[in-house]
Amino acid sequence: MDQINTLSVVSAKHAINFIIFQIAIPNNTKLRYVSWNKDQGYIACGGEEGLLKVLKLETQTGKDVKVKGLAAPSNLSMNQTLEGHSGAVQVVTWNEQYQKLTTSDQYGLIIVWMLYKGSWYEEMINNRNKSVVRSMGWNADGQKICIVYEDGAVIVGSVDGNRIWGKELRGQQLAHVQWSPDGKIILFGMTNGEVHLYDNTGNFISKLQIYCLSGVSGSITIAGLDWYNGVNGYIEPNCPCLAICFESGRCQIMRNEGDENPVLIDTGMQVAQIQWNHNGSVMAVAGSQRAIVPGKQMSSCSWEGGSLRIALAVDSFIYFANIRPDYKWGYCSNTVVYSFTKPDRVEHCVIFWDTKNGEKYVKYVRNLIAITACGDYCCLATRADETVGQYVLVLCNSIGTPLDSKYVELDPVYLTMTKTHILCASKEAFYTWQFKNPKKLTTLEAAGRRRTGTERLHHIDDQPTGSTAQEEIDFSKAFRNTDDPICSICASDKVLIVGRESGTINRYSMPMLSLTHKYALAYRPHQISLNCSSSRLAIIDISGVLTFFDLDTRITDQDGKESVGEQLKFERKDVWDMKWAEDNPELFAMMEKTRMYIFRNLDPEEPMLSSGYICQFHDLQIKSVLLDEIMKDPENPTKDNMAEMEIKSLRDTRDLLEKVGINDAQQFIEDNPHPRLWRLLAESALEQLNLKVAEQAFVRCKDYQGIEFVKRLGHLQNENMKRAEVCAYFRRFEEAERKYLDMDRRDLAVSLRKKLGDWFRVVQLLKTGSGGDDVQLEEAWNAIGDYYADRQKWQQAVTYYVQGRNQERLAECYYVLEDYGGLEKMVQALPENHKLLPEIADMFVTVGMCEQAVAAYTRCNHIKKAIDCCVHLNQWNTAIELAKSHNVREIDSLLAKYASHLLEKNKVVNAIELYRKAGHYLDGAKLLFKIAAEQAKKKEKPLILKKLYVLGGLLIEHYHEQMKMTSRSKVKDKRGAMAASALEGFLQEDATAITDSKLIENAWRGAEAYHFFILAQRQLQEGYVDAAMRTCLFLREYEDVLDPSDIYSLLALCASANKAFGTCSKAFIKLETLETLTQEQRSQYEELALEIFTKHSPKDSRTNKMECSSCATSIPDWSTSCPNCDTKFPVCVVTGRPLLEYQFWMCGACKHRAYESEIASRQTCPLCHTPL
Repeated sequence: MDQINTLSVVSAKHAINFIIFQIAIPNNTKLRYVSWNKDQGYIACGGEEGLLKVLKLETQTGKDVKVKGLAAPSNLSMNQTLEGHSGAVQVVTWNEQYQKLTTSDQYGLIIVWMLYKGSWYEEMINNRNKSVVRSMGWNADGQKICIVYEDGAVIVGSVDGNRIWGKELRGQQLAHVQWSPDGKIILFGMTNGEVHLYDNTGNFISKLQIYCLSGVSGSITIAGLDWYNGVNGYIEPNCPCLAICFESGRCQIMRNEGDENPVLIDTGMQVAQIQWNHNGSVMAVAGSQRAIVPGKQMSSCSWEGGSLRIALAVDSFIYFANIRPDYKWGYCSNTVVYSFTKPDRVEHCVIFWDTKNGEKYVKYVRNLIAITACGDYCCLATRADETVGQYVLVLCNSIGTPLDSKYVELDPVYLTMTKTHILCASKEAFYTWQFKNPKKLTTLEAAGRRRTGTERLHHIDDQPTGSTAQEEIDFSKAFRNTDDPICSICASDKVLIVGRESGTINRYSMPMLSLTHKYALAYRPHQISLNCSSSRLAIIDISGVLTFFDLDTRITDQDGKESVGEQLKFERKDVWDMKWAEDNPELFAMMEKTRMYIFRNLDPEEPMLSSGYICQFHDLQIKSVLLDEIMKDPENPTKDNMAEMEIKSLRDTRDLLEKVGINDAQQFIEDNPHPRLWRLLAESALEQLNLKVAEQAFVRCKDYQGIEFVKRLGHLQNENMKRAEVCAYFRRFEEAERKYLDMDRRDLAVSLRKKLGDWFRVVQLLKTGSGGDDVQLEEAWNAIGDYYADRQKWQQAVTYYVQGRNQERLAECYYVLEDYGGLEKMVQALPENHKLLPEIADMFVTVGMCEQAVAAYTRCNHIKKAIDCCVHLNQWNTAIELAKSHNVREIDSLLAKYASHLLEKNKVVNAIELYRKAGHYLDGAKLLFKIAAEQAKKKEKPLILKKLYVLGGLLIEHYHEQMKMTSRSKVKDKRGAMAASALEGFLQEDATAITDSKLIENAWRGAEAYHFFILAQRQLQEGYVDAAMRTCLFLREYEDVLDPSDIYSLLALCASANKAFGTCSKAFIKLETLETLTQEQRSQYEELALEIFTKHSPKDSRTNKMECSSCATSIPDWSTSCPNCDTKFPVCVVTGRPLLEYQFWMCGACKHRAYESEIASRQTCPLCHTPL
């Protein structure tokens, strides 16, 4: 039987292919193999009689080339015949990493070729002389090659020619070999149709399960094995990448070598070879089908590096076919939205590229299925979760911001949208979602709640009337089978068209979705599109044939029966894209091979070379995007990748206006009316100041602003003035400015620049010539300041705001620059009660600068805010001063409230600090003494307790000073002010603190107790036992502060060490009578006393005496008062001895005394540690 050659493309999305040219091999030598180097672009072809050629196709590139992409002209830059094989070359394989070519012929001769100075030369030769090489394969990194022979021999070698290992597979005949992507597994295809798995050292693993041959009988031969290595990433996670195809046309595509649920395909072809494209998204299956036409035989196929072309070996010819991928992309609001995959990421990378200003926004989307766009928005369809079976429709704006979304349980195989609806369809059902314009959404509406009537779902076999809105969407309809599945959809504001595989077309009215008509076609509609009036449908079928169908035409058949809809007698082949004009129902553009045709009412214009995908057809202009070029470097699109083309009527009108004249052009536009042409005429008439024609043209294109502009021009008397206004209208601002200046109308030039916001030029114009007034200059300076501030160049903005005397923006800049010195100067410079002062004060508050904030608030008489600021920043002393000086009474209540809040949270230390800063020293001292008492019960270290009591004592001293200062400020007479203030201060203390008099009088008692307690122990440690005993005797006065057992235990210890056993005995007697002791402790003291006093008599060995400084009575040297005259002696805080001298030192802080000789060597007070 005769045969016709066929190339099938297997992918998730259809890709149209068509033959563009062929290369004939000399002497009609038949080809056996073709292989295209994907990195460098070399094409190797092997055939009978030792034929081996290396070719290279190069496309013209550069700035001078007008056409880019597949439409660009290409030429054969290399055509080298390689001599070395005598038999038919059967295997050709490239090592792209190392630029090597490996070939083998029917006699088993293997030659490795290398590139040297632009030509290919033999590098290595190998011939086993036993069997024929059936297949060769390099691993993914190009380091190893596996060669299989028909007799079962396997050799694995390195790139430098060394043999790594070899193996004889007994009883097996090999036909194919393929490496796994990670290089750990080798697949061997046998001549009997089996596929065996071995590891990379030659050990058998298992047989691969073949599922696609069920029900097949007869001889089974493998046509091809191909395992995509993942070097360019995967189109989705866990996608099939291992393909096994048999000559019978049965094919199985697996996710991995253990996949138990592979994709099974029956191609219906006699297969010769298969091959994955560069990213594993499309698989080419080359072969033939039975036909009655005299046929040729296809023997091999190979993809180009970018998968846009494929080379086919057919008899003695190499055919090159263009492949037009169905990219996931859309166009909305001057933005091209497209997706691609990266090898290092699982998600799809979606780029929103603004073609107007070149900005791009990147968004990563998991499980992306499709993209569609319309108007200002686009829709991304994604799979939510494979296990749940949910899908998500995400509505985005032109910068990729998600505006709304819907979860649907319907596989969106087909997706389209209008300006108000998003529509998707599975094979069995279709769903519509009427989205709200996000610019008009209220907060409640945006909450994502399903609104009644906005969503509809219908099975394709249903006949909806559109009468009732669906309350709840029943997605179970989507899973009901149908005998005639959906194969395409399209929609407009009025009509939804659904194409079915049988050729039936369902027409529904929008938005109610009532089925209005059914039409029958003789072919399967693959891609459909409605014109702007929804009256005509364009259909591209599965083989790329474009036809048209009029939806509303009524025709009568021979029997007189009337029907709606007519198939037009129009057909174009090899069409892969088309777009209707948005403003003319008879205009459309289509892509046929590498040419763009524009049709007006089915009449074509001259074609233009292009391989772009059509974005928009509007205003007689076509925008197309070269997605093939973008995908070479998808992260960096350039404006060269966009193409704009004009239709013939627009080009002709331009030519008429330039070369003939306005009248002829006007007549031409009358015959071919279009708003764009009238606008072109109006612009040309304006340039020539033909205002009458310009006004007529603006009226015809309904440009109200243009009409008003022409009227305004008519009121001007000066021709030059008119020309300047026209230049400004056409945005030729430099020329307009020159004309204004030539007329000595600098004011108009300044006004023009102001409207444009070119304030730098405004300043230049005002400074030159006669100059401008100060108001205009200040306006310009401030505008320039705004320019820099908007760009966050604050330092430059300050310079201009100073010149423009813009205090408000200047303060803002100082704040951002953290120039608080500048803000302080502004506070001083601004007049009192200026409206900016509170704002500056607030700025100071935010950075914690209390003093400066208070100054600013005070200058504008916001005293309450100043006090609040002090409270907020914990500056209570300042707050108290402000409150007292301005008679604000609320401060004490606020202080008490805050202090109680801190105490409730057990932040006692914070409360003390608060009281101290606020000048409530007595309250702070109370808390400190309370803490000290609590810590004393817990037996805290004496030094810590002393510190707490010292801090309390110092606060009491501050309280004394405060009382004196308060009374002193009330005394106006300076003479005797000191004495009066002191007296009044004491009287105030007595009046205000009667309940706390004991606390005030004994302020230092706790500090003294622990000071002398520590001093006694230090003296004992240092060996001054007599001094230690004297200090301990003094400690007896502090039984209310210290634990008596601690006092008398220390006294007994010091007395026994000083051999004063009388004093020691008294101490033991006191200890034994203490009520706080337990019986066990008391018995221990008794035993210890018995042990001491059986050895020593209870008498003091020392009887040191001293004379009372008042009555000369002899008293013990440790006495602090005279029993005769009741004179009390102060105690030296350095030594613990009584002070009998009249000359002594007194601390200025705690008012305690010491011998001058003892304090001379010290730098701080021993009790309160105040520096001397």
